Amino acid sequence: MLEELLSKNEGKTLEFKETTQSLQKIVQTVIAFANTAGGVLLIGVRNETKEVIGLSNVLQEEEKIANAIADSVTPLLIPKLQFCSWRGRDLLIVTVPYSPGLYHLKSKGETEGTFVRLGSTNRLADAHIIAEIRRLKEHTSFDQLPDCKFSTDDFDFDLAKEMFGAVGKTFTHAKAKTLELFTDYQSETYPTKGGLLLFGKNRDKLFLDPLVRTIRFEGVTKNTAIDDQEIRSPLPQALEEILVFIRRHTSVRSSIKGLRREETPQYSPMLLREAAMNALVHADYANHRSPIQIAIFDDRLEMTNPGSLPFGLSLDSALSGVSQLRNKVLGRAFRELKLTEHWGSGLKRMLDACRHQHIPAPKFEELDHFFRVTLYPKSTKNVPSASWQEPIFQYLQKHEKINAKVAQEIWKVTRRTTTTRLKEMCQEGLLAEISTSSKDPQKVFVLPKHRK
Repeated sequence: MLEELLSKNEGKTLEFKETTQSLQKIVQTVIAFANTAGGVLLIGVRNETKEVIGLSNVLQEEEKIANAIADSVTPLLIPKLQFCSWRGRDLLIVTVPYSPGLYHLKSKGETEGTFVRLGSTNRLADAHIIAEIRRLKEHTSFDQLPDCKFSTDDFDFDLAKEMFGAVGKTFTHAKAKTLELFTDYQSETYPTKGGLLLFGKNRDKLFLDPLVRTIRFEGVTKNTAIDDQEIRSPLPQALEEILVFIRRHTSVRSSIKGLRREETPQYSPMLLREAAMNALVHADYANHRSPIQIAIFDDRLEMTNPGSLPFGLSLDSALSGVSQLRNKVLGRAFRELKLTEHWGSGLKRMLDACRHQHIPAPKFEELDHFFRVTLYPKSTKNVPSASWQEPIFQYLQKHEKINAKVAQEIWKVTRRTTTTRLKEMCQEGLLAEISTSSKDPQKVFVLPKHRK
């Protein structure tokens, strides 16, 4: 476990601390982990270099942190504290579970003492984030809330009836309530926010800004736009409008096989649909700062939606198949309309499809308050690794780690060349270094988790 942690960089669920001198920051990190997706705090390691320093009195440090968390944090939070020894140095591992409890500093209160994790930093939660954490604690999503500014007359019942009829299903007021498109509040029936997103009338009145912006750029930068479109339609229609725009601005390659002509689109239709679906269903619509953005370049296609992964979910867990719906009403309606056929993580399905079709895998990123999926054309070939890299990968398929001496024997090159090559592979993210310092004679290299 320890070597796996040391092979990673700081991020949403991992932080290194050299000492316990800054107890306040340690407590803030624990709060942020608990509110966001859980995490591990490794104490006794320099965060810039990952040099293992160790703690002189690990039992004393353990007691100090346990007391600080108990005295400073509310509601009650009990992380797992354990210590271990690595090459004669004692380290303290603080494992924090995720729980939607709105953890905060007692002395500051919820408004000024609630922290969340964004990337490798702790951020003070704003009112929008605090509201989302509270909804999670109550097992309620934003799209389930009634919108009391509007009435059921603002719901396009005819459009809903038409779309459900197209998949062989009847649509009634009772069905609308079952799907939580309508809900009762203070003896009145109102459309939910999800109901209006799906089938609201008078879109300009409901949503001042477009829900989706699509744009085609010239080349590979955002310097020159060729075409753009603002999409304000109900979400089931918006999905098709997104795909139509993409088809208009991406190529189709034709080839003759036997007596037949075969057409190969630049991007896999399945990947495009899945990525667009994920963006629409998982966007944070409570955040009015930005619409979903679809950007097409010569060498890639980016889909960026407001809202990072839902609280309780890390990128590693999402890519392994774990799923958590941010918008329950939207997810249920899309499934009823047969726009999506699967429960579970669309991210893993996209990766699996790329492996089966032998096409470049998408890139998934959490960018502050946004989530981005980048797709690459089928014609783009994965850049092959240099021939000298392959024997190292083959060795690591059978062994957990490798050191410079073994690498030098495999390559049959000088020590200096070996050092240069290993450093280059680490810089490219192909290997991860585990050491106490840059000159550690027992330094080893492992495959990063995403390459295993």
